[in-house]
Amino acid sequence: MERSFVMLKPGVLQRRLVGEIINRLEKKGLTIVAMKLMAIPRELAETHYAEHKEKPFFSDLISYITSGPVVAMIVQGEDAIASIRRLCGPTKVHEAQPGSIRGDFAGVTTKNVIHASDAPATAEREIELFFSPDEIVEYRAGDEDWVY
Repeated sequence: MERSFVMLKPGVLQRRLVGEIINRLEKKGLTIVAMKLMAIPRELAETHYAEHKEKPFFSDLISYITSGPVVAMIVQGEDAIASIRRLCGPTKVHEAQPGSIRGDFAGVTTKNVIHASDAPATAEREIELFFSPDEIVEYRAGDEDWVY
């Protein structure tokens, strides 16, 4: 099973969409093995988005992600990273199709509703940034025989 880091951004909580988005992940057969509601400190936000530091939108991104609480999760499943990214849709909101999370809930790219790791190495780095090993709960979901 592959693991990915997923973060529901402040706009999701403000608009009360957390359950709807988690429902989509679970309906796909993905398993949440860690989850927490948190306010991201600026330093963690800057570390998390370090690859964008020189881009013109970096300051706005950090301001948005630290503007309110987020839901941070570790989501697991077969080909979890690719599956979650398909569920999310493209990062650029105008490219996201209806039916995808971004296509249905994101109005503008700068206030994107969800973050999902884009590769195994990224997932590992992001998981380590947001979770300690004792926060991860290993279990077998009851529907795994039907999904995989």
